[in-house]
Amino acid sequence: MGLSSKKEEQLRRMPLIQNRIKASRNGRYIIQQTVITSIKPIEYYNAILANTVKVTDEPIGDDELMIEDGRELAKALA
Repeated sequence: MGLSSKKEEQLRRMPLIQNRIKASRNGRYIIQQTVITSIKPIEYYNAILANTVKVTDEPIGDDELMIEDGRELAKALA
């Protein structure tokens, strides 16, 4: 039984995930590496960049911060 064309298209759009496991040169460690490859059209990134919002730094006032002593907070949670 084959896949439907809709399912095949859905699988084509998914990112490619590669997993590599090897031993270190000295044999003391296992190195596990995961590579995720995603392919998108240039128009996708151009649309994202065109709709970016500029962030400005604004100082935070003392009344906007919630500052609690860690010891007091720990006592309240215990």
